Amino acid sequence: MTRIALDPFVRDLDGESAALRAAGPLAEVELPGGVHVYAVTRHAEARALLTDSRVVKDINVWNAWQRGEIPMDWPLIGLANPGRSMLTVDGADHRRLRTLVAQALTVKRVERLRAGIEALTNASLERLAALPAGAPVDLKAEFAYPLPMNVISELMGVDAADHPRLKELFEKFFSTQTPPEEVPQMMADLGTLFTKIVDAKRANPGDDLTSALIAASEDGDHLSDEEIVNTLQLIIAAGHETTISLIVNVVEALATHPEQRKKVLNGEIGWDGVIEETLRWNTPTSHVLIRFATEDIEVGDQVLPKGEGLIVSFGALGRDEEQYGPTAGEFDATRTPNRHIAFGHGPHVCPGAALSRLEAGIALPALYERFPELDLAVPASELRNKPIVTQNDLHELPVELGCPFGHDS
Repeated sequence: MTRIALDPFVRDLDGESAALRAAGPLAEVELPGGVHVYAVTRHAEARALLTDSRVVKDINVWNAWQRGEIPMDWPLIGLANPGRSMLTVDGADHRRLRTLVAQALTVKRVERLRAGIEALTNASLERLAALPAGAPVDLKAEFAYPLPMNVISELMGVDAADHPRLKELFEKFFSTQTPPEEVPQMMADLGTLFTKIVDAKRANPGDDLTSALIAASEDGDHLSDEEIVNTLQLIIAAGHETTISLIVNVVEALATHPEQRKKVLNGEIGWDGVIEETLRWNTPTSHVLIRFATEDIEVGDQVLPKGEGLIVSFGALGRDEEQYGPTAGEFDATRTPNRHIAFGHGPHVCPGAALSRLEAGIALPALYERFPELDLAVPASELRNKPIVTQNDLHELPVELGCPFGHDS
């Protein structure tokens, strides 16, 4: 089996994903830092492995970890060994931690956030409208980033004053270019910041998920401080990064498919179809780290060996022709059925999926209603990904807003 090295600079994600699919349902890959794992690249096999009890999250199962081959200054150590949370446990422990989070993120509870998301969206649109006319705007920085960060922070009870520091630390946390000597301090700083947030909520609880996790511990659910801190970090990291990329990727997809954009703006294609097709075709999460095989597992005509690490390559399996047919590589907002698994599958499906869909479903129609002429300010070929192997994340999204609806040109 030929080993495919994942590009730490993410210069051609589409080409890399195609190479992974061509390698078969299971590809041997090299992560930045020279760490060897396997990647599942096909839809059906990914669904099966995500529900296979022989695939676990316990890093102690990993042969490379047992042999001492994974240094603590590895740039991706925070994703491979982020501490005890629902991201790193299985079975009863996973159900226990996940249940507490899921109770706060039910569809009904998420729907209660609608008014707040609409207000934040409108405020962001007002800021966009106030920018100098005619100048290109980085839509990621000015619109796609603030909304999810504000929403998830409100849900978790995080003070807005902590946002700049969170942004700085998460940039380092996800980047493959963080110097190894800075990784241990970055991890320590994240722990310190989230411990501070938890301590503040323990002293002054509110109507937020962090306070609920603390209350559950005090009511006998036996959450440790480590579990509370790590769960808070996990939800904030995943809760804003995915939605940022989703919003950005939808705008890019519509800009590069003007005939479909016209139908969307005319009401011929619904926004739900646009969002779901973007999740499949240009998924926010390119690879999810990391699970481990407790025994040899057959994957198609290949074998995931016992003790080896497994990543799920959502960027590859989202365009799997065996699942989506010969047009898998095309963006088609009318595609039906569209049974993608961009938010995961089985017991480990993302509990924040409904919130991400709600945010995008509010923000995007409002954005295009206000700025129907919105378009890229540079050719799509000039857009560049950030050096993050797990997130499909652009450095920036330069756009021209055009005339706001209702304004004279």
